[in-house]
Amino acid sequence: MGKQRTGLWVLLLALGLHGCAAPWDPRKDQKFQNMASITDRPVVRPTRSISSFSDSLMCMDYLLRDAQLPTTLITSKQIPDYSTRVTVATKDMVVTALSQMSRLSNAFRFVDYEVDIARQDTVQNLTTILLNNNQMQLQRPALYLSGAVSFVDQNVINNRFDAGLSGPRIDLGYGQSRNATIIGLEMHLGDFRTRTLIPGLDSANEVIIGNGGQGIDLAGRIGTYGVQFNVGRDYTQGSGSAVRTLVDLAVIELVGKWARVPYWQCLTLEQTHPEFQRQLRDWFDEGSPSVRTQLVARSLASRGYLPPITTPLPENSIALRKALARFQADNGMVVTGVVDFPTYERALRHFVGLSAEGTLTRIGWASTHAEPVAVETETAGAASAQDAPTTSGQVFAGAVHAQKYGGAAPARTIDLQIENVLLERSAFEVGEQIFLSAAVSRASYMQCYLADATGTVIRLLPNQANPTGWVSANQAIRIPDWMSPNPGFIMDAASPGTEGVACFATDEDSTPRLPEELRGPPLKPLKSYHALERLNEAFAAAWGTEGYTGNAIYWHVVPRRLLPPAPAQPATRK
Repeated sequence: MGKQRTGLWVLLLALGLHGCAAPWDPRKDQKFQNMASITDRPVVRPTRSISSFSDSLMCMDYLLRDAQLPTTLITSKQIPDYSTRVTVATKDMVVTALSQMSRLSNAFRFVDYEVDIARQDTVQNLTTILLNNNQMQLQRPALYLSGAVSFVDQNVINNRFDAGLSGPRIDLGYGQSRNATIIGLEMHLGDFRTRTLIPGLDSANEVIIGNGGQGIDLAGRIGTYGVQFNVGRDYTQGSGSAVRTLVDLAVIELVGKWARVPYWQCLTLEQTHPEFQRQLRDWFDEGSPSVRTQLVARSLASRGYLPPITTPLPENSIALRKALARFQADNGMVVTGVVDFPTYERALRHFVGLSAEGTLTRIGWASTHAEPVAVETETAGAASAQDAPTTSGQVFAGAVHAQKYGGAAPARTIDLQIENVLLERSAFEVGEQIFLSAAVSRASYMQCYLADATGTVIRLLPNQANPTGWVSANQAIRIPDWMSPNPGFIMDAASPGTEGVACFATDEDSTPRLPEELRGPPLKPLKSYHALERLNEAFAAAWGTEGYTGNAIYWHVVPRRLLPPAPAQPATRK
């Protein structure tokens, strides 16, 4: 019997070797290989890369806008890591942080020029060619950022525990480990013209990342057979998110000190709490999908993305999916149209506050059911950046004033601001150029009109440069675009009197609903309209008082002052 078994094993081994000797026919794998393209795709939707200070960057944008700082050109050196342990694109994180705090304020424009040959690309090569042919001009930055990942101290603290038990037929082992690593970042702000670092404008911060794990090993024998079993769980906090957090914090500190704005107000938001994301994730997992959907839907209704909700919306509602998509786009998220965790966190973050014990707590909703929230509750000392108060026109000496028209679409605002430097000014003189900026709180179609002191009204937006009139949320539109070499038009104070600009925002293109004369080409006088109030009446008739949002800003124009004659030069004898 033993010889028969041995012969069977020899036969099976010979057949196996024979099969391995012949090449496998790839056509037999067609069905298997056909799944490769599907298998290669990720199973989790992408999410926007954020840090604990992403909301603080938006808050800084509002502070810089209220401070009326002129646009400043800035650049950055490479931010190296001499430890070679944090190989991340730190400079690009700096560019992203500066961009996020300039969406409304236009505070900074980054000068992108690379001199390192190893880092140059097609754009850099074309730039060099155009510069050498005098077909392109680079503007000199005023400021520059420098710095480095100053240190990476690995395994500063390390805790390990191992235990085992051994017997004739069983072996058992248990292990646990934890350790922490510290990453430090130093950054400075310098004056580009003199290539000197400005004293006091420095930032030195560090962050701790950790990893840990535990596992169980079990081995034993049953007769002549051995059995092994191993189970474990581990976590590792990556260095990329840690460096982004340090970069965002450093840029906020440096810009806040340089601009002399109260930047510390933007560092005390609940969203900067280390446990903010984790706590919201726990609340997200507590409720059922239907509860999460209704909570988010009520939040969207309070912001004007949905009409007032009287009955629960089904999860597959087309109106809800469209509202979710617009909300996600306005808040810089990856648009999915579903209630995922990033959407849940963005929709309900304003209903989170610090309790008396210093822990995060819900404000306005319970964990087991979706209570309607009428208005967003402001928590002590931590208003959201998107809910930060904005002005509809800066007043100087009573000469500039703003007026909100009858249109009042829910939770949408238009922020108009004069961008000229207004220091001890009471009015504009005839012939002086005027610069404005307009921003809408959620993505909309926007039309802007200018009315001068003579009663001439023209449409500024849309125009040839922006023919659709579609504007993104919280993105300042320059009127005219003073950063463009060919802005398309300029605004000069024409005649003494009162001038103004009015902007109107709607969810859809309003051109087909407006009277025929308002559909004409831009920058042409509108014969039947001689005041901005008449335009407001036209929008109200087309959309109703709740279908649009309007805002206007006015200023005074005075005659040009005559310069005093130059004093006569005394006669001299030869």
